[in-house]
Amino acid sequence: MPLLALFIAVPIIEIALFIQVGGLIGLWPTLGIVIVTAILGTWLVKSQGRQVLAELQGRFNELRDPTEPLAHGAMILFSGALLLTPGFFTDFVGFLLLVPAFRTAAFGWLRKRVKVQSFTMGPGGPARHRPSRDDVVEGSYREVEPDKPSIPTNSTPGNSGWTRH
Repeated sequence: MPLLALFIAVPIIEIALFIQVGGLIGLWPTLGIVIVTAILGTWLVKSQGRQVLAELQGRFNELRDPTEPLAHGAMILFSGALLLTPGFFTDFVGFLLLVPAFRTAAFGWLRKRVKVQSFTMGPGGPARHRPSRDDVVEGSYREVEPDKPSIPTNSTPGNSGWTRH
């Protein structure tokens, strides 16, 4: 039910804000603001996404918990969707999600409400099937005689040799 309320409230808020801002500054400046915020938001999402990706890679390399950079990345992705959606309210929320301090606070709030059952990573993680020797690759083979032609010589034009007569 809260999601339905959100899907109804956000467009109403956006329409009301468009009417108010458009009435104050006019149509073209209002459209200009929407376009500029989309361009600026795209640039910010790209740059902050790179930073979070570098942090995430560092966490994986150090075998540390990647939860926080993953959450930041998800919030940045959601921010990008909001900033590309025309509107002042969605732009406000999108830019808010690009503020690292806000994302950290939002992550802390979510962390208190979500219980993780288990998390394992690295050598102590789930058992994986490994061969007894690292240089052994299991497989099967079939010997091919090089002197036999692979295509029958009695094939007729229009017959690929793969059909049965």
